[in-house]
Amino acid sequence: MKIGVMLPLGENEATQRVPSWAHLRELSMAAEETGLDSVYGADHLIFHGDRTEGIREGWTALTAVAAVTNRVEIGPLVLAVPFRNPALTAKMATELDEISGGRFVLGLGCGWHEPEFRDFDFPFDHRVGRFEEALQVIVPLVREGRVSFEGRWHRADTRLIPRGPRPSGPPILIAGKGPRMMRLVARYADRWNAAWFGPPEEAHELDARVARLHEACEAEGRDIATLSLTAGVFVFFPDLARDGDETPPDTAMRGTPEHVAPMLARYADHGISELIVHFWPSRPEAVAALAEAAQLARGLIAVQ
Repeated sequence: MKIGVMLPLGENEATQRVPSWAHLRELSMAAEETGLDSVYGADHLIFHGDRTEGIREGWTALTAVAAVTNRVEIGPLVLAVPFRNPALTAKMATELDEISGGRFVLGLGCGWHEPEFRDFDFPFDHRVGRFEEALQVIVPLVREGRVSFEGRWHRADTRLIPRGPRPSGPPILIAGKGPRMMRLVARYADRWNAAWFGPPEEAHELDARVARLHEACEAEGRDIATLSLTAGVFVFFPDLARDGDETPPDTAMRGTPEHVAPMLARYADHGISELIVHFWPSRPEAVAALAEAAQLARGLIAVQ
C-alpha cells in the first residue's frame, strides 16, 4: 500500500495563519526523506464559513515541491477544473510532469465551495456537465497530445508541444461520489479518490462509494481491477501535540505509530491501494511518525 501526506495549505485554525512556504518545504522534504510515497495539496482559493480563511495557491506550491524533491509523487487532491481553461490545464500538467521527472498525478474534480467560485468570478452552474466537457479536452491532450472538441461550454482544437516525459502522460485521478461522476471515473480515470475517513471499521460510506464505483465500471464495461482506489484519511499523533496546536477532527485515527499502523493496514480490506493522510500536528516529527506507521502497516499487509 502506498501512503502519502496532504500538505496543510490552508489557514491553521489555532494560529489563524496560512503556513509559510518554508514550512511546507520542510514537511515535503520530511515525506521525501522518511520513505513516504506522495505529497498532495488541495486546490482552493478562499474559504467562507464562520469567518474568512486563506489558503496557498495549490498548483504553484506543488510546482515548488516538485523542484525540491526527487522521489515522491506529487499531485492536487483535487484540481478544481472550473478554475482553469481545460486545454491550459493539460498543458500545465504535462509541464509539471516534466519538472517532476514523471512524478505528477493529475487529480481532477468539479469543485464544491460555492463562495470561492463567486469571489473569483468562476461559474458554479452545471458543474458536472462542464467537468465532463473539460475531460473531453484534458484527457486526449494529456494522453495523446492532440484534441479537437467543441461542446456547450468548452472547445479546443490544438496539440501539446512539447509533450511531457511519459508517452501517455501523467495518471489521471478523479474524485467523485455521485452517479454521474462515478461514470466519468470509470470512463476516464486511472485512479479514484474518496475522502475523508477515520478508523477503517467506521468507513461505511467508503464501502458504499466503492459499491457504486463497481456499478459504474460495470455500466461502462471497465474492469475495476484496472482502476487504483485511493482514500483520504485523518491521522493524529497525540504524543507529539503541544499547547496551541490545531485541534484534529474527532474522527481522526489516533495514537502512536504502533497503534495507527493496523488501522492503516485494514484499509487494504476495503480495496484501497493508496492512503493520502491529513496529519496532526502539522510538523515534520508527525510526518516521521506517519512514515513509521506506514512501514509497519505495509509489513502487516505483507503477511496477510
